[in-house]
Amino acid sequence: MPTDSMSEANDGVALMSPDLMSGQESLPGDLCLKIHRLMVRTRCLEERIIKMSKSGQGHFWIGGPGEEAFNACLGLRVKKGQGPDYDYLHLHYRNSATLVAMGMPLIESVRQMAMKATDTHSLGRNFSGHFSKSAWNVLPVSSVIEVQYSMAPGTALMQKRLSDDSLTVVTGGDAGTAEGDFASCMIWSTLPDREVPVLMVVTNNGYGISTSSCSVHSESRIIDRGKAFGIPGEVVDGNDPVASWHAIGRAMNYVRTTRRPYMLEALVSRLYGHSSSSGALRVKSDLDCIDLLERKLLAKGLLDRPALAQIREEALAEVEEAVEQALAEPDPRIEDIEKFTYAPSDVDAVYPGDYTGLPSS
Repeated sequence: MPTDSMSEANDGVALMSPDLMSGQESLPGDLCLKIHRLMVRTRCLEERIIKMSKSGQGHFWIGGPGEEAFNACLGLRVKKGQGPDYDYLHLHYRNSATLVAMGMPLIESVRQMAMKATDTHSLGRNFSGHFSKSAWNVLPVSSVIEVQYSMAPGTALMQKRLSDDSLTVVTGGDAGTAEGDFASCMIWSTLPDREVPVLMVVTNNGYGISTSSCSVHSESRIIDRGKAFGIPGEVVDGNDPVASWHAIGRAMNYVRTTRRPYMLEALVSRLYGHSSSSGALRVKSDLDCIDLLERKLLAKGLLDRPALAQIREEALAEVEEAVEQALAEPDPRIEDIEKFTYAPSDVDAVYPGDYTGLPSS
């Protein structure tokens, strides 16, 4: 059987797939191809959703084109499952590649954009990119900037009590680190003798809506904010999947083994602006992580241009099929607007008309 770093020639003989290098680090070629396909599928999804927002098939768009390399690696490295023995994820609205890498069908994101009753994340009642999946410990994404950082120590505290190696991942943007919730996460994750296993991720795209980071950040690296709390950290090129894969691995290993927090700052691009409210036009001056990776794959002989075109065509076809199916599905009903607002409780019998219970009930 071929291994993860092998491919098969036409005669059935297993051949070693060349590794892709980044500095002194490398990844097996087959893993790089897997990451590339996830990145392309996510990009095609996001670009089609942007079109939906402009054509009336959806409304507000916000997402993560430009962050696919780092976020796909994050999704592949998560210990996926439900309960304290698995990783908890407090994500933000640019983590679509993370969910796709974890196995989310593209149609789930399209349903949310189209606000369909079949949307498994919010029953069509939330913005695009606002994921929620209890089966994978994905906490509901909030539109309120960076509140996820203040919530993360809670799940991490539970994990420290009930698990030996699971951790909590919390992600956010560089501008949101100015919020008090970011400081709260550092404080409550580092209480003396009560530290908790939190991986604090900051995807730094250089902008907070329309304000450049260099005009508001006096520190050169956001991870330096963790020094006062004894939180170690690393800055990584988030446009490089090889570097991102290893940086995420080091960070997770530290948190899993020490049961203490760690900070990871990923330098990424923002290829379509902040959101549809700013026009969602392509920013051609920013680096594109997919283009960068494809150049390396071509140079290494792992793919040729016809293969790249086929991968994109397959992704586009998958997205179009998802859009066609989602648009034909039912819309939410007015009478269900408050449904599933609260979890089941003992007072349900006292207030039988109250809208309680989980979507699966």
